[in-house]
Amino acid sequence: MGSSAPRPRLAVAVGDPRGIGPEVVRKALRQPLDADVRIVGGWEDGVPSDVEAGRVAAQGIEAAARLALSGEVEAIVTGPVNKSALHAAGYRFPGITEFLAHVAGDIPVAMMLTTGRLRVVLVTTHLSLRDAIASITTDRVVAAGRIATTALQQWWGISAPRLALCALNPHAGEGGLFGDEDDRLLKPAAAELDAAGPLPADTVFVRALRGEFDAVLAPYHDVGMTAVKVSGFGTGVNVTLGLPFIRTSPDHGTAFDIAGKGIADAGSMRASLELAVQLAYARMVKAGQA
Repeated sequence: MGSSAPRPRLAVAVGDPRGIGPEVVRKALRQPLDADVRIVGGWEDGVPSDVEAGRVAAQGIEAAARLALSGEVEAIVTGPVNKSALHAAGYRFPGITEFLAHVAGDIPVAMMLTTGRLRVVLVTTHLSLRDAIASITTDRVVAAGRIATTALQQWWGISAPRLALCALNPHAGEGGLFGDEDDRLLKPAAAELDAAGPLPADTVFVRALRGEFDAVLAPYHDVGMTAVKVSGFGTGVNVTLGLPFIRTSPDHGTAFDIAGKGIADAGSMRASLELAVQLAYARMVKAGQA
């Protein structure tokens, strides 16, 4: 963007103050960022309990979301949180994705993980493997795919997104030999979305990395997260799709074991900030604001 162009405004919530969030935010902001940044949430050290830490983290994230909903910022970036602390503080959501969906009015959202040219959208998020498999339906896959398609069009400017659907079972079920869910549930969803697949997990992400697809729909959390982290550990970004504002976050946790030692890698936080700026500016251009 040019020097005279309006700069996106970001609200950055540092997350759990006991973790590496405050450190990686400080480190990531040492280099100039083409945006105006507002920090929300607690930076204090020595928070005594899970309850207090969870409350501080959640209130910071909610404050950032409220700023976005009111139009005071174009995007938010959230630091890592501890889910047990959030639950102890009374914020009983599976994750921040679901928390933000609630704050925005209980709207449908989807979680995307991205690194480099790989974008992975999770059909199910924070569920046990048993519960994830039980919860997969054709409608659920289609809903995630439609949210992904809209985001790729409106946020990334891809007019006709190419989606692929990752299979649930080995070899996409091998014609029912290893389970019928791929033929019974996923294949109709792929047809409705005009997506490729279901394609086996051991090839679909490689094909996406080579540029064949704009995003891959992953049926459960770990198959998608593993692909992203193996292909770009330390640079991955979590994007919440479907919100009325941009939200990104790093792809790592609180790392309590190294917090306060000054050794945390800020690469993923920096990537989160840069992607938030990129997507926010693209939306501003589309809206005639830049």
